[in-house]
Amino acid sequence: MPTAEEYAKMSDSEKKKEDWMNSKWRPMMGWMYMVVCIADFVLFPILWSLVQTIGDGKVESQWMPITLQGAGLFHIAMGAILGIAAYGRTQEKLGGANNGGLALPAPTAPTPSFGAPAVSVPAPSFGAPASAPAFKPAPSFGAPAPAMSSAGKPMPVQPDHPEI
Repeated sequence: MPTAEEYAKMSDSEKKKEDWMNSKWRPMMGWMYMVVCIADFVLFPILWSLVQTIGDGKVESQWMPITLQGAGLFHIAMGAILGIAAYGRTQEKLGGANNGGLALPAPTAPTPSFGAPAVSVPAPSFGAPASAPAFKPAPSFGAPAPAMSSAGKPMPVQPDHPEI
């Protein structure tokens, strides 16, 4: 910790400097996770096979990754730590921290989106009547198409001969 005289002689950038652990812990966590994954999934399986080959002359058992034991909780935890750290750093950058003293300008008004505003179309309910089809139904298996009224509804079929 500098004395009052030393602190007065420091430049502004030196006064703002953080402890190296505070500024480097996020990259160090990423590098540590990468080293652990390379060791557990690449180096250790190769060394395990070599040790077995040199010792007994044949590979009898496969390497079981240490980080996958316990349902892979290590990878879940590291994913959470790195994800939250990245999110936190993004929020710091958007807030202007460690950005050379320059804060991003605040937006004055919301920018318009592409095109016209969205129009909401109500979804049909179960009790609502269906609208008339915009096409005529096709006849099936050679049957004549029903005659349509001006309202777009099929007209009742008249029998060819009257019932006696």
